[in-house]
Amino acid sequence: MKQTIDFDKNEVHALIEKVIGKLKHLQGGAVEESCPIGIISMENWEWPQGVGLFSLYLYYRKTQNPDIKQYLIEWFDRRIVEGLPSKNVNTMCPMLTLSFLAEETGREDYMALCREWAAYAVKEMPRTEEGGIQHVVSGQLNEGEVWDDTLYMTVLFVCRMGLLLNEESYIDESVYQFLLHLKYLTDRRTGLLFHGWTFNGRHHFAEALWARGNSWYTAGLVDYLEMIELPKPVEWLLLSALEQQAAKLAELQAADGMWHTLLDDPSSYTETSATAAFAYGILKAVRKGYLPQSYREIGMKAYDAVVSHIDSDGIVQGVSYGTGMGRTLQEYRDIPICPMPYGQSMTLLMLIEGLEHV
Repeated sequence: MKQTIDFDKNEVHALIEKVIGKLKHLQGGAVEESCPIGIISMENWEWPQGVGLFSLYLYYRKTQNPDIKQYLIEWFDRRIVEGLPSKNVNTMCPMLTLSFLAEETGREDYMALCREWAAYAVKEMPRTEEGGIQHVVSGQLNEGEVWDDTLYMTVLFVCRMGLLLNEESYIDESVYQFLLHLKYLTDRRTGLLFHGWTFNGRHHFAEALWARGNSWYTAGLVDYLEMIELPKPVEWLLLSALEQQAAKLAELQAADGMWHTLLDDPSSYTETSATAAFAYGILKAVRKGYLPQSYREIGMKAYDAVVSHIDSDGIVQGVSYGTGMGRTLQEYRDIPICPMPYGQSMTLLMLIEGLEHV
């Protein structure tokens, strides 16, 4: 695979189309699914599918390709007919894309669902001490726990609905959740984020500096800031956390441009979905002026590394399966590797952002 700097936009678009083609048609079977709702096939409603839908929507917004919009509408219509799963942090993820479709299509049935789910997230979703969104997932309450995944899976949607409905309390909730998660998940030694914190015992579980969990902050923050104009002190704090994280990522980036699934553990395997999300977040942050230009080289090195992990069929290789809260670091090293919707979709986001840099 030739280096990104030699790509032209047509080649990037062609690569994007291959990645999208495989995203739409991923099926289970590569590993034995351990999640109550399958997280490999795009025909289920869970967080990986939600991440995939959002990446497709952003590509539609950039290209105005009507086929992508129609795919998204048909996907939601099928799921609505089937019946939606119970509401939790992870099943909330597809609602972000639905909120954009509701606005664009004017469909009241879409907007009614968005109102219902957003109200649940703000008013009924279980909370930890200090009002953190408890990381309830399908089949697991995780009482008293906050995880770094929550910001991407639920809080972006809460903010989006606050803007759509002119609900200041929803926007305030999104700000508070970002601040509270940083308060309890930041490793002050490195500037990276621990995977989770429990108020029941007050500890960080295995103290895992898990790559994909960190990348939800990197990728999510740049999209959050694109949605909303925050009070300057809040924006400064969130961006200072991003720069602290990015500085450590620069130090820990492997020679081939990848990052290890445990960021500070070179014995753990390198992982493509996190690397793609870091590349997306860093490159977009540089373009937006959130990070200094010096970080562009780090983002492009990661971009090249991810592109080299896209096989000839458009499947993104080297992606770890869904990762629950590990009680030991070895549990993270042992997560199986297989193609996943979020591997395809975070790579898609990265490639879309890359169009601004090639």
